[in-house]
Amino acid sequence: MPDIPGAARAWWLTTWCSGRYLLGTLVAATVTLAAVPVLCVPSLAQAWTEQHRRRAGALLGQPVEPRPRAARRNLGWLVTQVVTGLPAGALALLLLGSLILTPVITLLWWAFPSAPWLPVVSHRITGWGTALPLGLVNLVVLAALSAIAFPLLARAHARCCLAVLAPSPAERLVERVTELTRTRTDVLQAHSAELRRIERDLHDGTQARLVAIAMRLAVAGESLSDNPDTAAVLVRQAHAETEDAMTELRSVIRTIYPPVLADQGLSGALGTLTTRAGVPTRIDIGPLGEIPAAVEAVAYFAVTEALANIARHSRATKASVHVTRNGALLRAQITDNGTGGAHATRGSGLDGMRRRAAALDGTMEITSPPGGPTVITVELPCA
Repeated sequence: MPDIPGAARAWWLTTWCSGRYLLGTLVAATVTLAAVPVLCVPSLAQAWTEQHRRRAGALLGQPVEPRPRAARRNLGWLVTQVVTGLPAGALALLLLGSLILTPVITLLWWAFPSAPWLPVVSHRITGWGTALPLGLVNLVVLAALSAIAFPLLARAHARCCLAVLAPSPAERLVERVTELTRTRTDVLQAHSAELRRIERDLHDGTQARLVAIAMRLAVAGESLSDNPDTAAVLVRQAHAETEDAMTELRSVIRTIYPPVLADQGLSGALGTLTTRAGVPTRIDIGPLGEIPAAVEAVAYFAVTEALANIARHSRATKASVHVTRNGALLRAQITDNGTGGAHATRGSGLDGMRRRAAALDGTMEITSPPGGPTVITVELPCA
């Protein structure tokens, strides 16, 4: 059975949002018409058009990314906004005014100097017998017209806005090259920092332990004939140092390329990872096929960082990891029922995930409203 109250709420919300958008469009078109000389200034035109792109994207539920300045396209939108926004907004205002006027005429018909008429389905009102039925019919007709016209007009205007202001293929190419240049620079810097960290870990940790082992064994060799007990103690200490050095070396290797990926592949590595997560985690992995090692590593570290953040910050009681492959695109989605509010701010682990993904021409999106849930989606090309 359909959920009638839920459908009514959705209808009301859609009509309300569309009507508000159209009235805002009418105001914006009026302002544009009155202030064309001012809005022709490139910086002001860019800010004005970007504001309307965001409004249109919010109405259509589409993300709107910042775009490079395009003076000719911005000026073209000023004309389009006036041509389309004034009639669409005027029609919305007319319907809204009729909706407000109808109950006023219906209830106060007797106060008019002559018998009034209602806006749509009308007849001269001479008494309550005609006022109440005609008022109800007019309200129903106007509400139905608003429910049909408002969303259609608002969505058509929003699509027109996004189409007129969409970046050209050349601008998209320039933006893409700029983004790739920036991400490659980030990767090179991160790679250099990683190499310095590995060198420091090996020099200060593993190498120091190996030197200590060599010295202990040398002393043990010299004292073996004269003091075998001391030599035995030194050999045992050298053996313990060897175990510690091996542990440190495995830790360093794990940060370069997790051995579990080489041993079990991405599916097995993620399965092992979720069993050690700080919250109960459900994992769902589809057929992945053969994946490049670099993509496997980025996907593994992304899920690792996401689960670590869930355990540390989210106050979640459960999480899920869903990994699929659609053609040449690997998609990993990590969800938790925590408190939300996650942001990929500069310097955070989430920002590191985003930069790792961007280095492979991939993307990372975060949906984390206050109160949750948090959904992190990482998409990586496998070709």
